[in-house]
Amino acid sequence: MASAFPDQTLPPTADASEGIKRALEYLTNIPAWYLATSVDGQPHVRPFSFAAEQDGKIWFCTATMKDVWEELVQNPRFEATAWWPGHGWLILRGVAGMADNARPEMREMGYRHLTTLGESYEGPDDPRLVFFSVEEPQAWICGHGENDWNPLPL
Repeated sequence: MASAFPDQTLPPTADASEGIKRALEYLTNIPAWYLATSVDGQPHVRPFSFAAEQDGKIWFCTATMKDVWEELVQNPRFEATAWWPGHGWLILRGVAGMADNARPEMREMGYRHLTTLGESYEGPDDPRLVFFSVEEPQAWICGHGENDWNPLPL
């Protein structure tokens, strides 16, 4: 699978379903996609760009000092969307699994990815760096036609 950040991509493991592989293809073939949270009835949207697979689940990386982390602690439901030109867009809904069980290779990739973006951490084990899994996932690949929402089994 090609990536917008080729030196920072973990290949999906044998645990990954075809749907997870397809979702990761969307999330890693563009420079950024968007993740939305909602707290107290107010939506919050921001760009994200790291996604990986571990144990048959999609994982994202952020930092404990960012608003998005605090928002997910308050309300772990989120929605992400990724537009991949020529392919349509992905809509991914889920609940953030807050147990950070990222393996060392994923921590290293997330750390490298975020530092490439200009963020500063003391290494892959910096306690500010945090990973969350996508629990209860639902996804669709969408186009521009009428009834062009295709469920993606995850």
